[in-house]
Amino acid sequence: MIAEGALDDPKPEAIFALHAVPQHSVGTIAFRSGGAMASSDRMRILVRGQQTHAAYPWRGIDPITAASRIVLALQAIPGRRLDVRVPAVVSIGSIHGGIRHNIIPGEVELHGTIRSLDPDMRFELHELVRDTAQKTAAAQGATAEVEIDVAEGYPVTWNDPELTRRMLPSLETSAPLVIEAPPRTGSEDFSFYQQKVPGLYVWLGIRPVDVKAEDAAPNHSPRFFVDEAALPIGVLAMTRLALDYLRGE
Repeated sequence: MIAEGALDDPKPEAIFALHAVPQHSVGTIAFRSGGAMASSDRMRILVRGQQTHAAYPWRGIDPITAASRIVLALQAIPGRRLDVRVPAVVSIGSIHGGIRHNIIPGEVELHGTIRSLDPDMRFELHELVRDTAQKTAAAQGATAEVEIDVAEGYPVTWNDPELTRRMLPSLETSAPLVIEAPPRTGSEDFSFYQQKVPGLYVWLGIRPVDVKAEDAAPNHSPRFFVDEAALPIGVLAMTRLALDYLRGE
């Protein structure tokens, strides 16, 4: 839609979004100024060593050992190389290498995700992942090729602080309870719109009041349930956001 000019003519001044979540009960709207949801970028790390028989590991270069050390080294980045006051996540979700119990393979492939709640830190984190993987592999005599797919990634869902401050009264007159919630390390494609237009993305509580948060099924679960008493609150909130903004309130 953006590539086809949906935000070009006329160009919006502001954009609003609401997402139903079971983490909050009916009657609640949650918001977060600034980074509300994380960027998300896929990474692929190919660790190359030298194949050898497992009985003679000194005759080759073990990419499994190198890959294992890379996984551990990556986990230290958020807590030791970045400001811990801004959440970041580096997770490896799959490791593939070798086909036999007694052969050290020539290469190991890692796949994972990189997430940050700060737009600038997002790209700093990419460089730290590359540097850490390559130098850790080199210390084992191996090499590491790092690919980070920014083109298919998601930016930070960034709620414009001034717009958030301005529209907070509209939210407070729409729901019995409006709270500032912690940021989330999930990602959201609404963030692409926010790169073009100042935006505000909020969460609508849809959990029945008699259900504990830990017992509620998450989004995208086959057990996901919406208490429809939340629907009028969501409609009212979106309507007030639009009308109050247009009235200059």
